[in-house]
Amino acid sequence: MTQTTFLREVTDAVTPRATLLVLGVVALQLLFIASYVGALHHPRPRDVPFGVVAPQAVARQTVTRLERLPGSPLDPRAVADEETAREQIMNRDIDGALVVNPAGPTDTLLVASGGGTALARALESLTTTLEKTERRTVRTVDVAPASPGDFNGLSSFYLVVGWCVGGYLCASILAISTGARPANPRRAMIRLAVMAAVSIVGGLGGAVIVGPVLDALPGSVAALWGLGALITFAVGAATLALQGVIGIVGIGLAILLVVIAGNPSAGGAFPLPMLPPFWAAIGPALPPGAGTWAARSIAYFKGNDATGALLVLSAWAAVGIAVTLLAARTRERRGEEPLRTQVP
Repeated sequence: MTQTTFLREVTDAVTPRATLLVLGVVALQLLFIASYVGALHHPRPRDVPFGVVAPQAVARQTVTRLERLPGSPLDPRAVADEETAREQIMNRDIDGALVVNPAGPTDTLLVASGGGTALARALESLTTTLEKTERRTVRTVDVAPASPGDFNGLSSFYLVVGWCVGGYLCASILAISTGARPANPRRAMIRLAVMAAVSIVGGLGGAVIVGPVLDALPGSVAALWGLGALITFAVGAATLALQGVIGIVGIGLAILLVVIAGNPSAGGAFPLPMLPPFWAAIGPALPPGAGTWAARSIAYFKGNDATGALLVLSAWAAVGIAVTLLAARTRERRGEEPLRTQVP
């Protein structure tokens, strides 16, 4: 084979489209590294909602002292009594509370490791250090403890990641096998129906695995099933929508949103108050973050404060359906055939 022939074969194989796809893969690779390391390399508490239970004068002094801590790790507020503090923790209004004992040197720290073991440990370490400066001690009470089978409180996060992966992989397979863009609304509806069926099965499977099979998460299997079906469908519908608008590149954009932006900001390994501000801000608006919050609410907080997360997931699903059908309708009017994926 001559050099000219070899160069011609290389040129024929490496098309402009293939070159762009490879460059896109490299970009996703670098963004993956930047996002995960950027979000998780230096976790520390920031403005953690924190209650203080104490006599009025002591409560004011304690709140003021906590507000002035370097780096603003806590967002303290006075709470009427210990029972109210426990209720607010279970309602996910605050992440912890210090109950000051005016009659002795030992105070009580209320935490909820079910909402994130790393955050509970950070609050315990911070409070213990502060109490030592006042020559006091603290005992920790876990109001919503993580399950013994839920190491570091990560099972909810991994469960949601699995459901998200199922969503965009199913949508991607439909694109690769039958064309990235459905030619008409009927075909788009078929894809959405397949996505719904996969979501129901995957949601049930995940709920059963983490519940009865592995005993990793407590909480209602039915509630987790419904959550899993919603997460899987929301991610799948969003991926179908992206594919319907921009073709096979939509798969990469879905990975960008769900994996690169969504997973490190989900509050899995480190809850939202321990993430940098940017990641803590975007996490609740993306499926992994909304799903992780809802899963923990179901497992450990009696389903409290899950409504907002469920609305976020429902919005992703609704917009995904609407855009998928609209793109198919537009394509039908133009009389275009579906674009099938070709290996470069």
